[in-house]
Amino acid sequence: MAEIIQRDGVWAFDGDTVRITPGLHRSVALFRQTYGEIAVPLEAVAGVVYEPERKRGRLRLRLREGSDPLLQATGGRLPDEADPYRLTVDLDRSGVAEYVAEEIRRSMLLEQTPKEPAGAYLLPGPPVPVSVRSSDGTVSFDGTRVRIDWNDTSDRVKRATGPRIIDIGELVQVEWVPNSGYEDGFLRFVTRETVFSKLPPERDPFALDLWGSARRDLLTALVATAVTARLPHPSTGANGPANTTVDGARPGGVDAARPSVSDRTDASDRTGSSDHHDTLLRRLRELGELHRGGVLTDEEFAATKAAVLRGF
Repeated sequence: MAEIIQRDGVWAFDGDTVRITPGLHRSVALFRQTYGEIAVPLEAVAGVVYEPERKRGRLRLRLREGSDPLLQATGGRLPDEADPYRLTVDLDRSGVAEYVAEEIRRSMLLEQTPKEPAGAYLLPGPPVPVSVRSSDGTVSFDGTRVRIDWNDTSDRVKRATGPRIIDIGELVQVEWVPNSGYEDGFLRFVTRETVFSKLPPERDPFALDLWGSARRDLLTALVATAVTARLPHPSTGANGPANTTVDGARPGGVDAARPSVSDRTDASDRTGSSDHHDTLLRRLRELGELHRGGVLTDEEFAATKAAVLRGF
């Protein structure tokens, strides 16, 4: 067992798996603490390096392309302090860091781990259900559906469309850009029908506009990663939902606990249909008022109206 314990976290390697546990110190990024422990199989590792610096060093793990849904979803945009594959090392522990790195490299050589991009995710991503409250609203994912509930401060267009519910089967991809504190970020769920949408994130009913606390908004990457892990792997080139997760199970499992239509009474069906109809008419009227008032352009009105109708 090769192990290094630092205030930033713990790396432990047993010959098969690099187990990364974030530290509990307040200096450790909220995202890393929330993401939790990561078990990286040796076959997912592309390389490891220790970088000594004047005051402290850095231990970095590089993963094979396409092996981790977190890296796929964030696209290299995670800030260094939130990167779970980076460990800050005190200078007096540099020898231990180099030993851990060498043990990983030796095992990679012995096992002849592949270097080419992975054909499937080798890490599972965060468990579901997962829910994050951001500056624009609360986004949740239960393994089969994404739900967005808008805040009172969200754009009127979004609030007029009501809560957004997207089945995993409708999704093509997830786009995530962090809020840097200087520029707004966004989390956009791209469906087959909105793939060519030109709406800005602040008005797109399929996107969260990240403009508040950069530290809190960074947690939306948890949802982006959980959804990405259940979409087809990039190597497949498919545009439909993945049939299985990394452990071979079908994604979700929530449907089994959800009552079927046949379980509901006729009376509740009629009441639900009436309520949905009234809500739809109210939201369409609100959108019409926004359009007539010049808040929405013709293109924005058409796209938002289509989104509302699809939601019902």
